[in-house]
Amino acid sequence: MKGLNELFQTGDWKQEKHSPVIEAPEKVKKGEPVKITVSVGKEIPHPNTTSHHISWIEVYFLPDGEKFPHEIGRFEFTAHGASAQGPNTSTVYTVPEVTVTFRTEKSGTILAASYCNIHGLWENSKELKIE
Repeated sequence: MKGLNELFQTGDWKQEKHSPVIEAPEKVKKGEPVKITVSVGKEIPHPNTTSHHISWIEVYFLPDGEKFPHEIGRFEFTAHGASAQGPNTSTVYTVPEVTVTFRTEKSGTILAASYCNIHGLWENSKELKIE
């Protein structure tokens, strides 16, 4: 039986529309706010239709030397063009992009995960250095 870790896919976000893109500074001063934007479909737009969409993005931070990451946030996207008239009949579509800010006193790794209702789980990571 496969474990959950075996189900996550990765890819270069410049060539793969499902891979989460993490935009964050490479370095920040100790205790200063760290602003992160995570999106899916930055270079190649991801469809956002009733039948093919990004359902959620999760953001974590794993400080160096710690065993488990801290969950920074989970963000769900629920408007994909559906309405009482049927699929793709609404004018409201969410964009799979979130911005979140947190503080830390340790360097570590920003981790992002996303879920496409057709193509499954995707992940990406980025190092953060604290000065």
